[in-house]
Amino acid sequence: MGPGPDAAYARIRAAIAVAAARVGRDPGDVEVVAVGKTVAPDRIRAAVAAGFRTIGENRVQEAASKFEAVNAGLDPRPTWHLVGPLQSNKARRAVTLFDVIETVDSIPLATRLDRLAAELRPGRPYPVLVQVNVDDDASKAGLAPAAVERQLAEILALPNLRVDGLMTVGRLVAAAAAARPTFVALRRLSERLRAREARLGAALSMGMTDDFEVAVEEGATIVRIGRAIFGDRPGPPGALR
Repeated sequence: MGPGPDAAYARIRAAIAVAAARVGRDPGDVEVVAVGKTVAPDRIRAAVAAGFRTIGENRVQEAASKFEAVNAGLDPRPTWHLVGPLQSNKARRAVTLFDVIETVDSIPLATRLDRLAAELRPGRPYPVLVQVNVDDDASKAGLAPAAVERQLAEILALPNLRVDGLMTVGRLVAAAAAARPTFVALRRLSERLRAREARLGAALSMGMTDDFEVAVEEGATIVRIGRAIFGDRPGPPGALR
């Protein structure tokens, strides 16, 4: 069991403020996604009450099982992000549940989401991020940076998607500072792409429990935090950070 959600919220926002101050950023520009994988709805609701207004889930099916229980009676309800891989056969359900899909990692998936967005929410472009496998890590999903360079224009041309920016899942490292090259590389890729593609948003989703302060220093606008809010959960080491 982790700290109470109020204490966790205060500590995480304070850490973001300190990290942002070191590089002259506004900490209000950093959104915290509270990753609720394996966490019961009542604990997620407590986190929302503490101030975490964005919930992340790794799997569509798990999100579906707790979506109504978390949202019930909340006005406004929290925003939901899909932060795990998305299989094409679950794309329809994902579009109905999630406000943002952070893990678009292929043109076929982007094309399917574009068609579903046109059908399910006409006239409202659907927000997504393009997932980049910055470190060429075979255990991670995402397009290689060179593939993003080649394929981004095709994704941006899809009329029913709004590509708000880029996302990456960093390597598991022994010290937070060791993650910095990954974050620097994603930021530089974003800057390079946005210099020629005005339709690409500036969002950078990078950094988790062990390294989010470094990510903020390097430009993260979204950090995905699980363990620092909800405590340790079952799974392989490093799976939920």
